[in-house]
Amino acid sequence: MSKDDLRDRIWDHLETEGIARFPFPPHGRIPNFADASDAADRLADTNAWQAADTLKCNPDAPQLPVRRQALRDGKTIYMAVPRLSEAKPFLRLAPDEIDDIDDATTVSGSSKHGVPVDPEAMPQIDLIVAGSVAVDEAGHRVGKGEGFSDLEFAVLRGFDRVAADTTVATTVHDSQVVDDGDIDPDRHDVPLDLVVTPTRAVEINAVANRPDGLYWDDLAAEKIEEIPVLQRLQPE
Repeated sequence: MSKDDLRDRIWDHLETEGIARFPFPPHGRIPNFADASDAADRLADTNAWQAADTLKCNPDAPQLPVRRQALRDGKTIYMAVPRLSEAKPFLRLAPDEIDDIDDATTVSGSSKHGVPVDPEAMPQIDLIVAGSVAVDEAGHRVGKGEGFSDLEFAVLRGFDRVAADTTVATTVHDSQVVDDGDIDPDRHDVPLDLVVTPTRAVEINAVANRPDGLYWDDLAAEKIEEIPVLQRLQPE
């Protein structure tokens, strides 16, 4: 099955079974799901979470409880601006700089409360939380199809802000965990170390399969032109 077919299968299932939550429809996005806050609570119980001071987190609805928990736990969050389109392509959400955590952790509120930062000004990232459409217990992940989660990881690798062994986690509904073999990863896909659902946490040792950084042959010239930070990293 292709990645597109798998996405459609998961989106359809979440919708028809009443698992999807606002925003609707789940199609074409990282889908929000019932009991996402329970998955966030379970993530917060993991050793990886408790050891982390800085997170890179996606802005999507199912990870809203994760972002709020992070700030309440005193962790600093870095979120990418849409499509990495700005010269300073990340926003810093620091608990000591924010008065309204609930607003600051929404998509619209992050741009209002977040401080734009250059990757060179960021600290080492301790934990990455990615949004997912489908995952398996081998650590393979399918996003919504635009590739920005993997690109953000590669950019931060290029600036030495994430390491080969930085933990990468996701929160999903149990029905988004598919059989091993359903996902055929590409070489730029970043595998997961931790899959957390409302009912369980699956730890995976995926470091050996992690990309080293950017694969320039996989990037269209138009994308490089649209993303200033890629131009800075591009080899001569």
